[in-house]
Amino acid sequence: MKMLKYAAVAVSALVAGTASAQDVSCPIKVGVLHSLSGTMAISETTLKDTMLMLVEQQNAAGGLLGCELEAVVVDPASDWPLFAEKARELLTVHEVDVIFGNWTSVSRKSVLPVIEELNGLLFYPVQYEGEESSRNVFYTGAAPNQQAIPAVDYFLEELGVEKFALLGTDYVYPRTTNNILHQYLIDAGIPEENIFVNYTPFGQSDWSTIVSDVVELSSDGSQVGVISTINGDANVGFYKELAAQGVSAEDIPVVAFSVGEEELSGFDTSELVGHLAAWNYFMSADTPENEEFIAAWHEFIGDEARVTNDPMEAHYIGFNMWVNAVTEAGTTDVDAVREAMWGQEFPNLTGGMAVMGVNHHLSKPVLIGEIRADGQFDIISQTSEVPGDAWTDFLPESAVLESDWKDLGCGMYNTETETCVQLTSNY
Repeated sequence: MKMLKYAAVAVSALVAGTASAQDVSCPIKVGVLHSLSGTMAISETTLKDTMLMLVEQQNAAGGLLGCELEAVVVDPASDWPLFAEKARELLTVHEVDVIFGNWTSVSRKSVLPVIEELNGLLFYPVQYEGEESSRNVFYTGAAPNQQAIPAVDYFLEELGVEKFALLGTDYVYPRTTNNILHQYLIDAGIPEENIFVNYTPFGQSDWSTIVSDVVELSSDGSQVGVISTINGDANVGFYKELAAQGVSAEDIPVVAFSVGEEELSGFDTSELVGHLAAWNYFMSADTPENEEFIAAWHEFIGDEARVTNDPMEAHYIGFNMWVNAVTEAGTTDVDAVREAMWGQEFPNLTGGMAVMGVNHHLSKPVLIGEIRADGQFDIISQTSEVPGDAWTDFLPESAVLESDWKDLGCGMYNTETETCVQLTSNY
């Protein structure tokens, strides 16, 4: 398989007889930090399974630097402070060499001080709000300029949306993303009164009033669009309420940033046809690499009905980049691997090449997908690779900031004062 062929690059150093020089202890431990219970288990359990598959494949390809890989799985249980405790456990008790994990930004923010204090290495696979660049994190999901901004552009340019409902779960990712989108919409000429913003708790189940408020926005005949940063199982109630109130995609289209194939697999999607999602990957992408990835997933999980999704591809890319960086560095030492990660390239499953920037963000294509009755997406828009921005251009305080860990040695460099604002994250 091509996937295994790329992963097998790690074996070449061993074949060349360089293994004796490697600085590594066997087995190489891979920490998996995903919620297997609680409100986010609907999204994160599959990412745990993805990591187990990737580790199994790498071992089948000969391991890494002459060692077997061992996955160490913990369950932070959708409890944000527990993520920090479990990250510390992975690094100090289990002594893992790398961590792949988190979904919500609040869980990632919880982990940041631990990972930076202990000089761990985290690969974060989910779209997020940006406004961050940690020395110890590689962000393999989308920044706002790789998902949220292009989705709004699609609403403005292709669908003629005049009023926007920004609906999100009440935590840092939706709030920061919507702050960016709010300013972007104002700059695009959308009046303040045409932007409706609402936040709900995790697990929100009663959406009747909120959906009614959104419908009311269209009472004057304006085209309304919903930008959804609703996370976890709250999406079930939201989409059910849309259907209950007879809201179709033609009436009020929804573009979601946290709903993909995995979430839709638990829905009756017949009444969601035509609503949208913005990601960097869809299972329906027609490429040889994606076909092989899906086949490997089905073989591993033993269920051909199981879907693939964007964060799975992010883990796939991040894991293989980490394998190749470890191989180049000849060690699992975090500082050496971190430097070897800059400029790493690996094929996207949708075509083209993902490249890791010195700001620890990937270049990735942006895809808009339309929900089909079978729970898959028709890809209706796809860009070439877009470099991820750590700091948005659409907030004045961020527009002057740059992240460059290679040449500037700083994730938050002020280009006006030519100074590094901070080396550790603003938690």
